[in-house]
Amino acid sequence: MARMFGTDGVRGVAGTELTIELAMKLGQAGAHVLTKEKLHQPTIIVGCDTRMSGGMLASALMAGICSVGANAIYVGVAPTPAIAYLTRKHKVDAGVVISASHNPMEFNGIKFFNGEGYKLSDQLEDEIEALIRNNMKNVVFPIGPGIGRVEYRMDIVDEYVAFLKRRVPVDLSGLKIVVDCAEGASCYTSVRTLEELGANLTAIHTEPDGTNINANCGSTHMDELRARVVLEKADIGIAFDGDADRMLAVDETGKLVEGDEIMAICGNFLKERGRLAGDTIVVTIMTNLGFSIMGEKQGIHVEKTKVGDRYVLENMLENGYNLGGEQSGHVIFLDDSTTGDGLLTALHLLEVMVVTGEKLSELTKIMTVLPQAQASARVPNHKKESYMDYAEIAEAVAALEKRFEGEGRVLIRPSGTEPLVRVMIEGSDQKVIEQEARKLANLITRVML
Repeated sequence: MARMFGTDGVRGVAGTELTIELAMKLGQAGAHVLTKEKLHQPTIIVGCDTRMSGGMLASALMAGICSVGANAIYVGVAPTPAIAYLTRKHKVDAGVVISASHNPMEFNGIKFFNGEGYKLSDQLEDEIEALIRNNMKNVVFPIGPGIGRVEYRMDIVDEYVAFLKRRVPVDLSGLKIVVDCAEGASCYTSVRTLEELGANLTAIHTEPDGTNINANCGSTHMDELRARVVLEKADIGIAFDGDADRMLAVDETGKLVEGDEIMAICGNFLKERGRLAGDTIVVTIMTNLGFSIMGEKQGIHVEKTKVGDRYVLENMLENGYNLGGEQSGHVIFLDDSTTGDGLLTALHLLEVMVVTGEKLSELTKIMTVLPQAQASARVPNHKKESYMDYAEIAEAVAALEKRFEGEGRVLIRPSGTEPLVRVMIEGSDQKVIEQEARKLANLITRVML
């Protein structure tokens, strides 16, 4: 039986895979597991992104929370990192975000934060899942005054904006910025923050209608932003995904600046000021090989984990590091936040530009991005972990690894959030590696479907 929780909560198509029944059970089990040691009536903060299904799932989730005697505070549309911050600030017992991040609008997801604002460990997720599969055995459902209440507090998202302005109080009055909000959760918070810090701001994709989140916009579709930056003669373009926990940038020439480059720029800035803990940046195995070369040159240790920001965070917490993240732009500044935060990352990058006076295109020269190609194979979700059990796939992977040995690398892994097997190849010839990545992805789909 496949594990209910992926690398970033429980996800699926809203209404069929992620049903209202499952949302209610997650509310019940999550509230019970995360608050069972409390001697008071617990409270959980709940927020969502702009998907049409968000309200439906939030209502079911909060019904489940209240049915086991916990209270819910519903804050409405809010970025994922805002929920993590508000959970900590208001000293509640847990936080929940209803979002499928960068995925299309028909998907949705439910992810939990503990009372300290951190994503849950595998052990806690397994405990929640076990409770659901055992039909809530031994859980007490109160009646009368023991039932929880729902409080609606749409105003407290402003506290997150105020917090970011305090953490990175950079004067942006000299910068012209284009921001793409992906028709998602950052439409209010990012525009308000950047404008109040003085930016000359052009904001696009800020009219969510419930169906257009991530639709040809945001950090997964950068072409429009690249063109708009050049057209507006802007200093930088910033793009968020649907729940605003990740960010990618565009320099003044229209060139894409990925998460690896952003971490290299911010990491070196912190190191020069003695603020990079352990002179280390934590990344994943997907990070571009050029990042490791940069680290050797700059005296920065590069620590690698398996794919998933939760594993980056675990390494950072265990070893006392304060900067880490993924190529996708999911960057964790642990001195400021307990999770990846797209707007916070943008502010730190802008701070480097303002303090150094350098254009973003100059700052990106800190590292050379080696050619990298990625392709995704769509496969049945319950089979995605077992792709190497197929002889034809295993033989093709081995042949590719032998071909690129010494001049690149091949990495194949199942997606933690989607019914996909992802293929990544690094090498010297962009055209060749793109062809080989697509060829292998097609083979995986053909064999496994």
